[in-house]
Amino acid sequence: MSTQEQTAAQQPGGVEEIGMALRQEGKQRMASNTLAFLRHHAPFNKMQPGALQRFADKAQIAFYPAGSEIVGPDSGSVRYFYLIQSGKVQARQAGEVTVTEYSILSLGAGESFPIGAVTAGRPSTNVYLAVEDSFCYLLPADDFMVLMASSPEFNLFCTRYIASLLDQSRRQLQLQFAQRASEQQTLNSPLAGIGSRSPISVPPETPLRAALEKMSQAGIGSLVIAGEDAKAVGVFTRSDLLDRVVLADLPLSSPISAAMSAAPFMLEEHATAYDAMLAMATHGIRHVLVTDAEGKLTGVVSERDLFSLQRVGLRQIRQSIDGAHNVEALQQSASDVRQLAFNMLAQGIGAEQLTQFISALNDALTRRVIQLNLEKHRFEGIEWAWLAFGSEGRDEQTFSTDQDNGIVFAVPDGVAVDTLRQRFLDFALDTNRDLDRCGFPLCKGNIMASNPQWCLTLAEWKDQFSKWIRLPHPEALLNATIFFDFRALLGKAELAERMRRYLLAEAASNPLFLQAMARNALDVAPPLGKIRDFVTDLEADHPGKIDLKKYGARIFVDVARIYALATGTHNTNSIQRLRLSSQRLGIKADEINAVLEGFNFIQLLRLQHQYMDGDTGQQGNNLIDPESLNELDRRILKESFRQARKIQSRLKLDYQVN
Repeated sequence: MSTQEQTAAQQPGGVEEIGMALRQEGKQRMASNTLAFLRHHAPFNKMQPGALQRFADKAQIAFYPAGSEIVGPDSGSVRYFYLIQSGKVQARQAGEVTVTEYSILSLGAGESFPIGAVTAGRPSTNVYLAVEDSFCYLLPADDFMVLMASSPEFNLFCTRYIASLLDQSRRQLQLQFAQRASEQQTLNSPLAGIGSRSPISVPPETPLRAALEKMSQAGIGSLVIAGEDAKAVGVFTRSDLLDRVVLADLPLSSPISAAMSAAPFMLEEHATAYDAMLAMATHGIRHVLVTDAEGKLTGVVSERDLFSLQRVGLRQIRQSIDGAHNVEALQQSASDVRQLAFNMLAQGIGAEQLTQFISALNDALTRRVIQLNLEKHRFEGIEWAWLAFGSEGRDEQTFSTDQDNGIVFAVPDGVAVDTLRQRFLDFALDTNRDLDRCGFPLCKGNIMASNPQWCLTLAEWKDQFSKWIRLPHPEALLNATIFFDFRALLGKAELAERMRRYLLAEAASNPLFLQAMARNALDVAPPLGKIRDFVTDLEADHPGKIDLKKYGARIFVDVARIYALATGTHNTNSIQRLRLSSQRLGIKADEINAVLEGFNFIQLLRLQHQYMDGDTGQQGNNLIDPESLNELDRRILKESFRQARKIQSRLKLDYQVN
C-alpha cells in the first residue's frame, strides 16, 4: 500500500473513499471506451455529444461465453437494449411457427437487438445466443426510452432502421463521386426554385395575334393559357405556331385555344427537378407547368432550365434520339443516357427513380430503333404492338441489361397468319440487331421478337398464358417470371391490356398456380450465413462473390409478381406492385416500407457496381465481393437480405409452402 493510501486508511472512512474513487475512475474509463466505440458505428456516429454521453454513462458491459443465451421469449419483458461490442450473436426464431431456412440471423459488432421488443416493453420473439465469446453493452429499457425521446437520430434509427442506414450510405456515395460530379447541381431541388416564377399567361379566348404580340414583347418561346381561376388549360409554343397556325393556315383572329396544346403536364411545387426531367423523358415534352396545392399556376420549367443543371442534358439526348436518322446516331445517344444516369447517381437519386429514368430513356431509344425499321417494313391497317418483358417490362433497367421483347398482332380478314407472322419476324430481326448495336445485347435465351415463339397473335398469347397457368411445370414457371412482366412500347397498347386482363383473370381462378409460383420463388434464399455474415460460395465460378440480381433483387421481384397476380394489380413495376398489393393484403405500411428500402439498396448497389465496372470498358455485372464494401454498406446489405428473408417468410406462410 502506498504512503498516501496508508495515510488515508488510517483516517475514518479512508478505505471506503479510496474504493469509491477507484470505482469512479473505472466508470469514467469505461464511459470513455464506450464513447470511442460508439463513434465508429451508425447511428451513434451521427448523434449529438450529449446523447452519446448519456448512453455511455448509463450503459454497462456484460460478457457472454460462446453457447450462452443472452435473451429470449422466456426471459420476460426485455429489460435492456443490447449493442454488440465484440463477438457474434445468433438470433433464432422462436414459437410454434418456424421456418428453418429463414429463421436464423447473424449479428456482429455494432449491431443491436431486440429493438422492437424493448420499444414495446414485451418479451423478445427471438432467442439470442452468443456463438462466440461476446461482449455487449446493455442500456436499461427506461434509459433507452429516454434516449429515444431526446435524440432524433436514435429515434429515427430505431423506428426506421434500414431507412436511416440507407440515407447515410447515399451520403457516402455522393462524397465518393463528388469530385467526378462536382460541376453538377442537384436534381433533388424543388421546382419552386427552378424556371420562370412569373409565367406569362392569357385566357383561352385571347386572339392569336394578341397572344403572339405578347410573346414577342416578352421575348419568350412559350405561353400558358389559363382560365379566370388561374388554372392552366393549355400551353402554346413555337412548335405549335409552325404546325397549327402557319402550316394549318389558321386565321390570326382565331382564339389561342384553337392552336394550343391542351391538357399540359403539371407538377406541384414540391416536386423535384428529377420529377420534371422524368416527365419530359417519358412523354417527350419540353415544358412542365408548376402549380400550388390548389392547382393554380405558379411557374414553368423548360428543358433549358433542366439543361442548366446537367452537363449531359436531357434536351440534347431527347433531340438526338428523336432526330436520329440511323443507328449510328443512336449509339452516341445510348452513351449519353449512361452518362446522365451516372450524374443522377452521383447526386444521390434513389434506385427506384433512377431505374425508372434509365428505362424511360431506353424506351425512347428502342422506339426510335423500331420506327427506323418501320420505314423498311410497313404494317398499315394491321393492329400490333412491340412488347417489353423482364426488367424493361417492369421499368427496372440498370446499366447492364439485354433484350427481352416480343410482338402481339391481330390478323385482318383474308390474311394468312403465317405469312403475316413472317413479315413481323423479318422486321423484328432487323430491329433486334439494331438494338444490339445500340448497347442492348441480344438475349442469350432468345427471348426476342425475332423468335417465332414470341411473335404471336393475341389469341396465341392467351393460349400460351393458359397453358403455363394450368400446367405449372418448371419451364412454365420460369416463363411466367419473364413473360408476365410485360408492357407495350409501340403500337396498339390495347392489345397488351387485353393480354393483361386475361392473365389476371386466369391467375385468380387458379390458386394452385400461385402456390407453385410461390414454391418456385422460395427455391432461392438470401445469402445470409448462420455464423458468417454472408454466404459467398454459391457461384462456383465466382468464389467469394454474391450475385445481387439472383440472390437479392430477384427475391423481391418474384414476391411482388405473385402478390400482384393474387390481388389483380395491373402494375408491372415491382415497387408499385408491392405497395398496391400490400394495401389489398392488409400488410402494415412500416413492414412493407422496410422491404422496399431493402430492395432499393440492393438495386442501388447494383447500379453503383455496374457503373464502376463499366468504367473498365467491360460489360457491367451483378457480382459483388462483400469484403470490398465499407462497413456501413455491408451492414445495410445484410439488413436488406434480412428484409428479403422476411418477405419470403410471409409468402411461405400465405401459400403454405412446406
